[in-house]
Amino acid sequence: MVTAYSLLPDEFPGAEPVRCFMECRSCGVCGSVGEDGLDGAEWAASHLERHPDHLAYREHTTRPYRFQPGETS
Repeated sequence: MVTAYSLLPDEFPGAEPVRCFMECRSCGVCGSVGEDGLDGAEWAASHLERHPDHLAYREHTTRPYRFQPGETS
């Protein structure tokens, strides 16, 4: 008997929240870690105002996953 599993985002109660932050690719400075990607975009816009030549950014996202059992054959 074999059980098939699917790897899915963990949305169960008690799961870790999604975490994200932005990093300036010009200088390596990072914004604060939050649960809303818009916070990172706001940080990047603010960083750009202070450093107009810093045009490239990278988003870092950590999302919890878990395997869910499916059909057994």
